[in-house]
Amino acid sequence: MTDIKQERIEVVTSKEKRRRWAPAEKKLIVQETYEPGATASLAARKHGIPPSQLFNCRRRMEDGALTAVGSEEKVVPESQIRELEAKIRRLEPILGQKTVDIEILKEAIRIGREKKLISRQP
Repeated sequence: MTDIKQERIEVVTSKEKRRRWAPAEKKLIVQETYEPGATASLAARKHGIPPSQLFNCRRRMEDGALTAVGSEEKVVPESQIRELEAKIRRLEPILGQKTVDIEILKEAIRIGREKKLISRQP
């Protein structure tokens, strides 16, 4: 009896050179490396990715970078968070100034109405 090994061949037809892995897919691939008898190189070959990429994902997962996957939250890049925080810092003083302007205008309207009532009295 002969052993026939079947290799999986993947044909990429798109122009995109890099594959995009969802965080859940990365987590499953990394978990394969922790199974008894499995190695990171074997799992990388199985999924057609460089071992260095898998080791990087594994290190990030151990550091907690993929914690959002467990809670089904969207992962947001730190650069985007920094940009949004900077935008908030720019907008907060403007909002504070506009709030003061509104209070001043409300007071002016109140005073204007009082003067109008006084001028109508005989």
